[in-house]
Amino acid sequence: MPNIKSAKKRVLVAEIRRNRNMAVKSRMKTQLKKFDAAVAEGDKEAAGRELLAAVSVLDKTAAKGVIHKNAAARRKSNLYRAYNAM
Repeated sequence: MPNIKSAKKRVLVAEIRRNRNMAVKSRMKTQLKKFDAAVAEGDKEAAGRELLAAVSVLDKTAAKGVIHKNAAARRKSNLYRAYNAM
């Protein structure tokens, strides 16, 4: 455990941010799994709804800095590619 006051604060802030990042990333992964399930079922209408929701979650995740904006763009590209291949 750190002795310096600023280092103690950094530990606390890092823990708060880690928890937030885990929650945001978990939400993102859940939405991507829902989209993958819809694609696997072959339900184009449900996949379309899940695609829009997944794109929105990816944009929000990138805006919060949890993932890089280029990583979000790459994932969205792959989602659209999978949707169009149906």
